[in-house]
Amino acid sequence: MPDSVRKVHYYSTTVSNRPGEAFRVLSTLVSAGINLLACAGRSTGRRSRIDVVPDDERKFSSAAKKARLIFSQKKAGFLIQGDDRPGALADHLKQLAEHRVNVASVDGVTAGKGRWGAIVWVDAGDLARAGRVLRAKAGKR
Repeated sequence: MPDSVRKVHYYSTTVSNRPGEAFRVLSTLVSAGINLLACAGRSTGRRSRIDVVPDDERKFSSAAKKARLIFSQKKAGFLIQGDDRPGALADHLKQLAEHRVNVASVDGVTAGKGRWGAIVWVDAGDLARAGRVLRAKAGKR
């Protein structure tokens, strides 16, 4: 089965770098029924940044607004998922390189049970071309 590629958006928020802050943000989203495709966090001194990739952007935006959570404007990338194999991610990165698409960032993981996934982030100017190269489907709005 070929890999699936979907255009996704991520949103960021900053919180105090204290125990429980990430839980507060994520539990608020969970309580609103938000499904996240990905989540990442990192601390930078006294602050921490939380990035989320919601499955349903409209539902996420509504829930965040209602909970008074402030997230940055969305940025786009591509979620790639498929059967795990050597070079799975490299194959997609090669396609992008051959079409002169610069990858700004990439996050890849194994999902267990022979599956893998990655999110590839590209600059806004390369977004449409990258989508065509990867044959991406549109995500939920």
